[in-house]
Amino acid sequence: MHALIIAAHGSRRQASNQEVHGVAERLARLAGARYPICRAGFLELAEPSIAQAIRQAAAEGATQVSVVPYLLAAGRHVIEDIPAALAEAQAELPDLEIRLSGHIGQSPRLLEVLLDCAEQCQTA
Repeated sequence: MHALIIAAHGSRRQASNQEVHGVAERLARLAGARYPICRAGFLELAEPSIAQAIRQAAAEGATQVSVVPYLLAAGRHVIEDIPAALAEAQAELPDLEIRLSGHIGQSPRLLEVLLDCAEQCQTA
């Protein structure tokens, strides 16, 4: 079974963390059978941590986990911290296949999203 973890920064503002959990829930509905398990994991300031989210997915039967950094730029979190969290989980779960995607800022579709946001300014 394949799981999808959205790896976000985390915030002191609980509503921001809930927003990320909501993204994971909507993504689960969109992904359907491709990713029967879909949840958020956080680097700091919120729960579950990325490693905890991976462990939870494994406990629910995941044999493969794809982790998508929910971050716009390739800063320290993308380059160092998220890979370190994956290494921590991999050390605990050596039989689990854990893969890391590029961060969302790399997606060419992001430009379409930015234009969509700009168009909302025009209609507001």
